[in-house]
Order: sequence, then C-alpha cells, then structure tokens
Amino acid sequence: MANPKKRRTKSAVGKNRAHLALTAKTLNKCPKCGLAVQPHSACKFCGTYKGKAVLKVATKTTKAKKK
Repeated sequence: MANPKKRRTKSAVGKNRAHLALTAKTLNKCPKCGLAVQPHSACKFCGTYKGKAVLKVATKTTKAKKK
C-alpha cells in the first residue's frame, strides 16, 4: 500500500479544499402560488410545472371541533 513521502502543508491542504465551499440553492417563485421552488422542478404546494398541472396534490382537511 502506498504511503505519502512527506506531510502536506497547511497551504497545500487549503488549496486542495478551495473548491469545496458550499453554495446556496437557487430558488424561483412559482408563477401560480408564489412559493419558492427550485428551478426545473414541480411546485410541491400547487403541483404545477411551467403553468401545467403535473402533480395531484392532496388538500388538507380540518377537523370539526366537538363541543
């Protein structure tokens, strides 16, 4: 099994990790409901993609309070 001949310096490690920074996800507004949606994906709230309904979204029902 191969072993490194010399210890990597702090600067060499930093240069290697320079491309590992996290980036924020891009979000667009849904044209129908206005919620934040990732590009090229259907809206999970209203179920539309490019103005067309593509998902069946179950509506939440509220329970009637008992007296």
